[in-house]
Amino acid sequence: MALSWRSVRRASRRLTWGVADQAMSSLTNFLLAIFVARTLHAVQFGAFTLAYVTYGFAINASRGLSIEPLLVRFSGTLLPTWRRAAASCTGTALLVGIVTGACAVGTGLLLGGTTGLAFLALGLTLPGLLLQDSWRYSFFAVGHGHHAFINDSIWVVLLLPSLAFLKITGDANVFWFVLAWGTTAAIGAAVAPLQARVMPNLAGAPGWLSRHRDLGPRYLAENTGANSADTLRSYTLSYILGLAAVGYIQAANTLMGPFKIVFFGISLITLPEAAKLLRRSPRQLPLFCAAVSAALTLLALMWGVVLLVGLPRGLGHLMLGSLWQHTYPLVLAATITTAAGCVTAGALLGLHALGAARRSLQAVIITAGLAIACGLAGALIAGTLGTMRYVAAATCLGALVTWWQLRRALQESGVPAPKWMLPRSVGTHRGSAPNSRRRRQARTAATAGPPPPAGADRTADGSAGVRSPIRKFSQRE
Repeated sequence: MALSWRSVRRASRRLTWGVADQAMSSLTNFLLAIFVARTLHAVQFGAFTLAYVTYGFAINASRGLSIEPLLVRFSGTLLPTWRRAAASCTGTALLVGIVTGACAVGTGLLLGGTTGLAFLALGLTLPGLLLQDSWRYSFFAVGHGHHAFINDSIWVVLLLPSLAFLKITGDANVFWFVLAWGTTAAIGAAVAPLQARVMPNLAGAPGWLSRHRDLGPRYLAENTGANSADTLRSYTLSYILGLAAVGYIQAANTLMGPFKIVFFGISLITLPEAAKLLRRSPRQLPLFCAAVSAALTLLALMWGVVLLVGLPRGLGHLMLGSLWQHTYPLVLAATITTAAGCVTAGALLGLHALGAARRSLQAVIITAGLAIACGLAGALIAGTLGTMRYVAAATCLGALVTWWQLRRALQESGVPAPKWMLPRSVGTHRGSAPNSRRRRQARTAATAGPPPPAGADRTADGSAGVRSPIRKFSQRE
């Protein structure tokens, strides 16, 4: 009991640091979005949105190649082992930042105008943004969440006066806002090696990618596939509906920001905890995933109710200024989309803990395809509101697909799955067995030989000298 209580206390401490750190990290993004929404008009906010979703694409690519392999294979390892892995992991994130930053700068120069300025500022700061993010997750992999919290606090403390200074001096445009946001993140990334006592190893990035080529490319495709739906949809909607509509959709998603602090804070520790649980007690993994989904979904719905009630009573103007009236009709659909994403999160957590990269990739690609197709169809049929509603429906379907993939992954890995995840096969009725059971019975009968003569001795279970097959489960490391 004492050991169990100590485990609970450790998990609670890690959860506390995870939520606290995510509060700081999300606060920087949330404050930037709110500051831009209140200061600039809808068109500039739409340009900021295009740059921001591109940042989301880049950071998910970085996490797939660098962070995900670290969390799966080096969570809870010895400090020297972690330092060697963290050096290569952060070096890989820096390499991804340099490549994606160069692409963003080139795109900004080609586009020109307000959108081009947003992309130019993003490209200049992407290396620092991705490096700082990789340090956060690296700290949580080794159980040093307080270092991540301190690092993100440095970012917030530097960002707030920078934004205030830009507004006071009159340099209130999307270029300077994004540049201040990324530059302060780069300062946090420069402090992290002092905390970790290890430097990012840019030269070690090729070796890291080679050693984890069984996970990295699949997680890259999975993470960017999930984000590409938002990115491609935003680019296309800016053409179909205009930058202002993209700004309103981003404003609705920004309103979910306070909940996402909790969502991503919990996500910081759930994968390391799930990986440990799989090694210690594999049977508990499905229940853990279901509990994570249920808790997050309930919190998302509660926050959606707060928004629906509070926005017309002053909260909308406080958060979004004049944009809130156009944004309010989108809040319900945004809440449903977020809640469905929480249902999906638990299943993806189980897939990642199992190392079932192929199945998680399939689930994400199917969900992303549904979101893109439904989002564009909604835009053509019913404009901005139609887009949000159709995307919400697509996300709900994607949640069902992802849980089905987790069920299949559990079966393939040999981890016992609870009955609620293994419903009776379609077409199976009382008195008939599934095909796989029929095959096992046929093999048993074939190896049993001819039936024993009358009066032959029977085994303890009552069968005539034939032992029933015993199904063995093996844990997949």
